[in-house]
Amino acid sequence: MKNQHGAPEDLPWRCDRCRCDLVLGQVAAAYMGNRFTADLPYCPQCKAVLITEKVATGKMAEVEQILEDK
Repeated sequence: MKNQHGAPEDLPWRCDRCRCDLVLGQVAAAYMGNRFTADLPYCPQCKAVLITEKVATGKMAEVEQILEDK
């Protein structure tokens, strides 16, 4: 997935648990036994990942459909 924010300092989100600014980086995901990485905002302290509605209903939904069609 492509970076949708430009630079990490452009991220408007903070972790509610840790109060840290989210950073953009590669995170691992798995679906139906397939593993892949994506550039997503995450908390550098607790590693919680933010998946926006736009990403969930866009690119991630496309990937899910491709994997389910296999």
